[in-house]
Parts: sequence; structure tokens; C-alpha cells
Amino acid sequence: MSHSPEHKKAAVLGSPIAHSLSPVLHRAAYDELGLTGWEYGRHEVDEAGLPAFLEKLGPEWAGLSLTMPLKRAVIPLLDEISPTASSVEAVNTVVFTSDGRRRGDNTDIPGMLAALRERGVQQVERAAVLGAGATASSALAALARICTGEVTAYVRSAARADEMRGWGERLGVPVRIAPWDDAAAAFEAPLVIATTPAGSTDPLAAAVPDRPGTLFDVLYEPWPTALAAAWTGRGGAVVGGLDLLVHQAVLQVEQMTGRAPAPLAAMRRAGETALAAR
Repeated sequence: MSHSPEHKKAAVLGSPIAHSLSPVLHRAAYDELGLTGWEYGRHEVDEAGLPAFLEKLGPEWAGLSLTMPLKRAVIPLLDEISPTASSVEAVNTVVFTSDGRRRGDNTDIPGMLAALRERGVQQVERAAVLGAGATASSALAALARICTGEVTAYVRSAARADEMRGWGERLGVPVRIAPWDDAAAAFEAPLVIATTPAGSTDPLAAAVPDRPGTLFDVLYEPWPTALAAAWTGRGGAVVGGLDLLVHQAVLQVEQMTGRAPAPLAAMRRAGETALAAR
């Protein structure tokens, strides 16, 4: 294992940020890769404070992970963004290049695809999405690559319905809108992606059918969710929020450090240990 004497910094920014598992995952990767001079921190930063935070960063900074509410706010502050990030107008990764440029990317979308592939989901003929927030747009972008048919989005409001229709048109995904009251019907799809906040899908757990397909529940705390537990109990495959978190972090580590492959297994172990200790 080669050791790196250089001092480099990276961090996760957001508000609130205290709960973030990113430091645990990235530090585990640095340890495994022998990057002894690297450190990864956590900073409470809101939209108003983001420009000043970026301005004060020195040449020792390699990159940033961004969580809510910064994924869109950062875009005007960057020199370039990837087509993937542009497709959903959301950046969760900033890499500082050797010539001082700020490059934005979105590793949530390829992270979702990698997490699904790991569970054997390569392609589906249709899918359902529960919710309509920022994560739902990333879910649609991932489905654009693996779903050959229609995606049904279950939403709570007309405004959210319009948003999801708009994302579908932009991403080239045929989206059908259905009311949240009918969300249990989502479970007939071979792939269901739940993107809603903690507790939102708990009442749906009783409606899981006898032979469900695959559930991708983006939450990782509390885990398992009532829906994920019911799904597993009926023999369905479940992809969890920690799977997504680890896979998107793997891609961040590779971009920030220039080292590939990043140590997926070590990062997942570190995440599982940290969650178990909470």
C-alpha cells in the first residue's frame, strides 16, 4: 500500500449536518488507501454562507460533499458541472482541480444505479416512485437508464405533480402521476423507489403484497423502516439508504483522491458500525 505524505482536505457541507455519515465513510476510505495526510471534516453551512465558505478555501482542498440545502445553491458558484448534475440541476460533489477550477458532479444518480446493480437489478419494464422531492428527481434520472416503460409517481400535491411531470419530460421518462392516497398500488411494480422522509411510508407497510419485487428505500436512519422490514418479511429484495450512501461516496472518493477503485467493503463496514452505535 502506498502512503501519501501530502496534506489534503475534504468535507461535507449542509444544514443540518451533525447526523452525516460521510466523514465515517470517507475517513475509512483514506485509511484503507493509505492516504495518511488526508482529512475529512463536517461543516454546518447554509445557502447564505456558502459563497463565503468557498472563497476562503486554500489549495490544500481536494473536494466537498454537499447535502441539503446546497445541491442547487452551489451551481452558480461553480466553473463547470457534469451532464449528470445538469440533468437534475443538483450537485452533491465538488472537486477542486489542480488549476483551481471548481467542478460539480452528481454521484447520487450513478450511486443509485450501482446499488441496484449490486442487488441484481439491471433493467425493469416499469417502476414506481414514492414522493416528489430532490431525491425523486435523481430517482427518475436513474430510471431513465434502466426502466424501459412507464414510471408512476405517487405525490401529495398538484405542485409536486407538475414538478415530476416536468422532470419526466426533461429526462425522457414517461411519468404517470397518481395521488398519495393510492400509494399502496405502487407495490405492483417490479421496482419501487421510496424517497419520502422518515415515517411517511410506515402506514403502507401493511399493504406489502405476498410476492413483492425490489424496494429501494433511500432512508438509512432509522433502519430498517417499517416498509423495508415488511418487504423483507414477504421475501422481497431491499436496497437501503446506506447502500446508496456508500456507493455515491465511493464515486466521490475516487474523484477527489484520483484513486480507484475506492474500498467499498471497508466503507460499508464503517457505515454499519457507526449506525449500530447510534
